[in-house]
Amino acid sequence: MGVLMKVSIIGGGGLVGSSAAYALQCGGVVSGICLIDANKELAQGQALDLLHGASLVADQRISAGDMSDVKTSDIVVVTAGLRRKPDESRLDLINRNVELFLGLLDQMTSVGFKDNAYLVVVSNPVDVLTYLAVKRSGLPWQRVLGLGTVLDTARFRSILAKRLQVAATQVNALILGEHGDSMVPIWSSASIGGLPLEQWPGSGPEIEREVFEATNGAGAQVIKLKGGAGFAVGLAIREVIESIALDKRRVLPVSTSVQGAYDLRDVCLSVPTEIGCGGARKHIELALTPKERLGLQNSARVLRETIAAAEEGRSRDSTKPTTVQTRASKEIPRMAWQSK
Repeated sequence: MGVLMKVSIIGGGGLVGSSAAYALQCGGVVSGICLIDANKELAQGQALDLLHGASLVADQRISAGDMSDVKTSDIVVVTAGLRRKPDESRLDLINRNVELFLGLLDQMTSVGFKDNAYLVVVSNPVDVLTYLAVKRSGLPWQRVLGLGTVLDTARFRSILAKRLQVAATQVNALILGEHGDSMVPIWSSASIGGLPLEQWPGSGPEIEREVFEATNGAGAQVIKLKGGAGFAVGLAIREVIESIALDKRRVLPVSTSVQGAYDLRDVCLSVPTEIGCGGARKHIELALTPKERLGLQNSARVLRETIAAAEEGRSRDSTKPTTVQTRASKEIPRMAWQSK
């Protein structure tokens, strides 16, 4: 058995939640995995499938539960939500997911979090929902982590490795800012095997453009081809949870409440963050190029505008189904929690 730590996954019956559970099982680090879903039979089926393989992997307690499990969970992961359509930006999802998420958050706070619990937000738009969770969960901001650009960064490194025909695990490159359209590639600090990318044979502006375009469109491509991301996002979630559980103090681009780093405040977005016991231990400031810094500031501006639109939409008429309109999205009424 690994670290004595129970992880509950809300939306655990769905593709992302069950992939995260499988990745955690394969990692064997945490002692308990609990799947919670509006579709209880689906959660039970996923838990049973995982349990059947337990003897081949790790000694863990695997179960299907309900919201009452939140009060005994060390880490609560929220993956429940409606999937992004291929032609829809992640930020447009705010119309369909903010009410869903806040309803879940109300249920969690009603049950009550365990002392020193962590909340990991995966549902999209992750930066906006992380911000709302910081404001409403009652947990210290350091213990409220959005998956942010951890997945984008993993995709970025893997795509770059394939393009340059190098070992993926030796690629070190970051995507920062919004998990969405305004994400920022940090080419200035990219390296392969500790060597600067700019000095690597075959690298150059054309490859950088090609790799970033593939990274930025990766989510939509996976949705188009197979309906949604599962394996990679599950591994990304495991990366964050294991860094907390083992106090690894790894630097990860999670989405957190930025407290002045890069001259940013009152927004949640991804900057390099040391993750370990206690959650977000500190933000790391890189020497960004002027273009990269501008990109990060633009991400913050986009997200603040969306957060403002969300809060305005909720306060406009609390007696009616709340809708929020961003960009060219259509109004969508309040929906019940469902895992898709």
